[in-house]
Amino acid sequence: MILKEKLLSDMKGAMKSRDSIRLNTIRIVKSEIKNQEINLRRELEDEEIITLISSQIKKRREAAALFQKGNRPELMQQELDELGVLEDYLPEQVSHEELQKRVEEIINDLAAQGPKDMGKVMKVIVPEFKGKADNSVIKEMVANSLGI
Repeated sequence: MILKEKLLSDMKGAMKSRDSIRLNTIRIVKSEIKNQEINLRRELEDEEIITLISSQIKKRREAAALFQKGNRPELMQQELDELGVLEDYLPEQVSHEELQKRVEEIINDLAAQGPKDMGKVMKVIVPEFKGKADNSVIKEMVANSLGI
């Protein structure tokens, strides 16, 4: 529950410093956590909160891309600012080189070849880098390494 405590502490700090973007973003995350806890009828673990934050980050990226396409730079910037706040709560991101090295190792270990084995590789690597790397980046690396 350390992540929930950090969110609460940061929300109080954002209130005191009048940082509206940080405050609103944390409130949204806390609301999502509360809704999920009500649905599951139990408190969320840090791993589950990280998954929830990762999905919020994905939504922000998609929205920013759509706002950019729609020529709405002010709304795009707001989404990017919120995305920056959310990324503060994820574990340290793995480097591109380290991720690529691990993808190659897993492909070699599984003797994976071609598109039919992509699912096997993804099933192993995604849980290993949960919250530490964007799934779309992982998917792209695996596809490139398998020659898809």
